[in-house]
Formats: sequence, structure tokens, C-alpha cells
Amino acid sequence: MTLPGWRDWAFALKTFAAAILALYLAMWIDLPRPHWALGTVYITSQMLAGATRAKALYRVLGTLLGAVVSVILVPNLANSPEWLTLAIAIWVALCLYLSLLDRTPRGYLLMLGGYTAALIGFPAVAEPGTMFDTGVARAEEILLGILCASLVNTVVLPRSVAPLIAERLDQWLGQARAWTAGIVRGEGDDPAARLRLASGAIALDALATPLRYDGTGTEAASASMATLRQHMLMVLPIVSALGDRADALTREGALPARARALLASLSTWIASGSADPAEAGRLRREADAVDPSLRAGSPWSDLVLASLVARMRDFIDLRQDIQALRRHVVEGVPVKGAPAFRYTAQARRIRHRDHGVALLSAVTVFLVILLTCALWIATGWPDGAGAPMMASVGCCFFAAQDDPAPSILTFAHSAILGAVVSGVYLFGVLPQATSFEMLALALAPALILCGLCMTQPRTASLAMGAAVNGSALIALQSSYTGDFAAFANSAIAVVGGMWVAVVVTRLVRSFGAGWAARRLRAINRASLARAAGRHGAESGLALAAIMLDRVGLLAPRLAALPPEEAAGTADLIGEVRVGINVVELRRGRRDLAPEARHAVEDLLAAMARDFAGEAARPPADLLAILDHALAATATAPEHPGHRAALLGLVGLRRGLFPEAAPYRPRRPAPLPTALAA
Repeated sequence: MTLPGWRDWAFALKTFAAAILALYLAMWIDLPRPHWALGTVYITSQMLAGATRAKALYRVLGTLLGAVVSVILVPNLANSPEWLTLAIAIWVALCLYLSLLDRTPRGYLLMLGGYTAALIGFPAVAEPGTMFDTGVARAEEILLGILCASLVNTVVLPRSVAPLIAERLDQWLGQARAWTAGIVRGEGDDPAARLRLASGAIALDALATPLRYDGTGTEAASASMATLRQHMLMVLPIVSALGDRADALTREGALPARARALLASLSTWIASGSADPAEAGRLRREADAVDPSLRAGSPWSDLVLASLVARMRDFIDLRQDIQALRRHVVEGVPVKGAPAFRYTAQARRIRHRDHGVALLSAVTVFLVILLTCALWIATGWPDGAGAPMMASVGCCFFAAQDDPAPSILTFAHSAILGAVVSGVYLFGVLPQATSFEMLALALAPALILCGLCMTQPRTASLAMGAAVNGSALIALQSSYTGDFAAFANSAIAVVGGMWVAVVVTRLVRSFGAGWAARRLRAINRASLARAAGRHGAESGLALAAIMLDRVGLLAPRLAALPPEEAAGTADLIGEVRVGINVVELRRGRRDLAPEARHAVEDLLAAMARDFAGEAARPPADLLAILDHALAATATAPEHPGHRAALLGLVGLRRGLFPEAAPYRPRRPAPLPTALAA
């Protein structure tokens, strides 16, 4: 944990000021539970002004949604607590399931709409006739907290996300430049560097929404973030393929001198960081001059060289686009003209969605609410409503994690800490506070400390939980009330509900990063099988986009895998390259001559079977089928579509069988029956 800097102190003081303002206004308006406004400030406030405003918008909409649902459910089902419990549990579970499928901040709206119904509905069960007034009051208290947090963050030393994006982009571009230059110079690939780059590109998603609400004039650039992110991800398979082709030609002694000189020029251009269009145009012209003209019987080296040149062109276009998009996002310089690498534009919003994990998370929160409500109803616990309330909040807050149980347990610890501190305040400090000014001064040390700790990733969850739970347990109102029995009952219910959530999560939903990494790898393999079997994505980029998204999600989880499994997972980018070629072959097969089309279809059918299996490596007979397709397609490279198919087949051969002997051109012969099946 680093010592807090001036920005951390500014955030802590701003958050405290917003919380006290919300508390004062709630008491002035005479809302029944002003502490909800104070706690909402600590839930909503973020270091970045745009993040606070974005979260505020979704929180407003989610709060209104949850309030409407609770007003509908509670009065109609209050006389049947079992049915009410079931209805709220289903609603929270459904909202959580849908929110986890949307990995943008919009998912927070649905999640909040779910657990807000529990927060408002369960305490109002004893007085269903006042449900409408209670729902309106809760919504007003929460909205007041949101507005105060947004106002203070906007007016007082707002922190823009643009400098952070610039810093992250420059860091990523520097790492990508070093990795790419090493590959182009023939120094070899580094799988760990590839995965770090994938993870870094995915991490930019978290900054796209704050940029949209930044309020500094850079909001217009937020639309370019999705394209920039996808371009950054596409660099990985393209550079990896470029290095693979150059390495294959070098090992065979078949890399022409002009191609070697072009690679040297490309390396110099990359290292310079230049974005001069004239230099990029010169490199494209040199690539065109090196590109071989394919003909019937062209040697394997010509096929690989043609693939190398195609990847060079792609990389040059990608790099120019990334530089232009970076200037647009960071400096506000408009992008002129259409992107050079247009292949990416259609897949900007493709994201991995894990319906299985989302369903298990929904089942977990459903069971937790049923169990805590059963305990509450069976015992007649006066303040037992706190158990299902906070248990549902804990399950929802951390559902996106591989193993939410440790974080829910930390949240429970924060409730214990908040209970201890609030007990000291409630029975030792607040009786001496005879005015609002004295109350604010008394709360300042604890709340400012919570704000400081929220700026540190390791203590943020504990500090936020302590502030929210502590303010709820104190139950600040316009006049002092110190009921120890009610305080103790509420504290036990809150902590007990979270402990139930921990136990159920351990039994149903705790898998860990290693399991998640293996699952993502298996899902990628299944996507390849569907693509080869003529199902799934409609374009190679669509498949590449979703596979690269999974690679970025998988990268930070590899540390949890045993070394032997992590090593086998390191070449995930190779699978992405295979996927692009598979889908493009499938789409382009109709433009081939009949013999070549049948050979390619046999290859795709065989690949679909092999990808659906458990084998770590493709079987040897698949190489024979692939070479047959190459031979059938290479007989007429001048035929429309044959050149693109040849390059795709070269990519598949290099991706699936990088250690195989070079392909030897020959007339295609009928395949043996066993292989053609």
C-alpha cells in the first residue's frame, strides 16, 4: 500500500463533503432515513469524474427500476411471505444474470435494479400499506446521494480520464513496439508478452465509459475507443503470423534479399514511432514489389512469401490506424478518412458472454435469498430483514469474479468493522453532538479515512463497505436514538446474511481463476469447431474478435494454472489465426473451382471433428487432407478466389502444423476413403 498523494486526499475530502451535504439535505427535507443518502455517496464516488457521472446515471435508472418493482410486489404479496420471498429472489437473480452478460457499465443498471428491490422491499414487509411512501423515500434518499456525489466531483477538482488513457495507451504502444520489432528482426516471439498485450487492450474497456461522461470536451472520442481496442487486439494475430512466415522462410533459406531488406525497413519504422503517411505508403509499395505472382505449381516458399507480404500490408494499415485513433482519443485530433484496416470496424462491439457462469451466479443469489428469508421468517427475527438485504448485495457486487467468496467475506468483515466503529459513535460520541456541525466534525475522521482507503485497490472494498454499513447501522436521523437491542440485531443480521452468502457461494459458484482459464480455452476450441462446421460467426473477424476478447480475459488468469497447463495455453493467438482462416475459407469456398471447393469442404469437415475432440494437437491425417486442399487450389491460382484461399490454407498449415516439412506441390490425387470421410 502506497502513501496517499494529494489526489487521494482530494478524493477523500470531496467524498466526505458530498456525503455531509447529502446528509444535511436529507435531514432538511425530513426524509425518514437520511443515512441512505450518505451511504450512496460512498457507493457512487469514483476517483475519475467521468466514472462517477457514469455510475450515477446507471444508479439513478437502476434505483428507479428497483423501486417500481418493489412497489408492485410488496403490497400484493405481503400476506404471503413465501411468495414474496420467491418473487424478489427471482427478480434479483434475473437482473444479476442479465447484468453479467453485459460487460459494460450498463450492466450495473440491471444489477442495481435487482438488489434495490430487496433493499426496499424486505424492510417494508411489516408495513405493506406504506410501501409506496417507503419506495419513494428510498428512491429520493438514494438519488440525493447520487446527485451530491456527481455535483461535488464535477465542480471540485474534477479528474479527467483522458491523461490516464494517454498513459495506458503509450505504455501499451511501447510494449507492442518492442514485441513487434523483436519479431520482425527475427529474435523470436514471446507468448507471455502477447498475453500481456491482450490483457492490456481489454483493460481499456473500463476507461471507455468514463471518457463518454468526462465533461472535458473529449467525449466525442469515446466512440473511437471500441475501434481502437479492436485494432490493438488484431495486432497480435497479424504480427504473430508475420513473424511465423518470416521464420519459416529463414529456416528454409528461402527468404529473398528484397524481403529481408523490407523487414529491416519495417523494423526501423516501428522503432522510430513515426506515423508519417508518406513512409507508410513507401513501405506498402515495397511490399507490392516483393509480392510473388502465384501460378500453377508455385513452390511452397512463394506461397509463404505471399502470405508474409499480405500480413505486412495488414500490419502497416493497422499501425497507421492505431496512431490516428490514439491522437483522436488523447488529443482530440479528428480522424481523416476511413480507416485503412477496415476489416475491424464491423466487430467493434463483439464481446464474450458466459451464460453458464451468469446462470450459476443467478442461482447462487436466488438460494441465498431463500435461505436468509427462511431463517428470518422461521425465527420471527425483528430485524432479520437485514440478512437477505445485505446477502443479496454481497452476491451481486462480486458476481463477476472467478471466486466471489473471498470478496464477500471481506465485505462481511467491513460490516463488522463498521459495526464496531458505529457502536462507538452511536453510544459514545453522538450523544455529545448537539448540532449538525458537531455531528459533521465527529464523523469526519472515520469517513475521511474510509475515503483515503478507497483510493487503494487492496483496501477499497473494505473501506467502502465500512462506510456504507457503518452509516446504515448508526441509522443517522434528525434526532438521536440509541437503541442497543435494535443496533445489535441489525449488525448480527447484516453480518449473518453475508456469511450465508459466503457459504452458498463456496458450494455453488466458487471455481477459481484456473477453472475459468480452462473454461475459456475450451470455449475457444468449441468456437473453432462451430466455425469449421459451417455454424457460428459470419466472418473471420467476428470469430477473431470474440476469441481475442477471451484471450484478453484469460491472460491474467494463467498465473493460477499449473506450469504445464499454462505452457500449453500460451499459444492462444495461434488458435485465433487458425479461426480467421477457417471462417474466411468457409465463406470463400463458393468462388472456387469444383475440385478445389470439394477439397476445402472435406478439410473443414475434418477440422470440425478434430476441434470438437479433446486432443491437444491436430492428428497427422489432417495434414494430408490439408495438403490435398492446397494441391487442388494451387492448380489454378488465377481463378477468382483461389489466391485468397491459398493464403488461407497456408495460414492453416502454419498454424496447425508449424513443425511439418514444407509442402511439396503436386497434382491432387483422390483421397483415401478413410481420409475423405
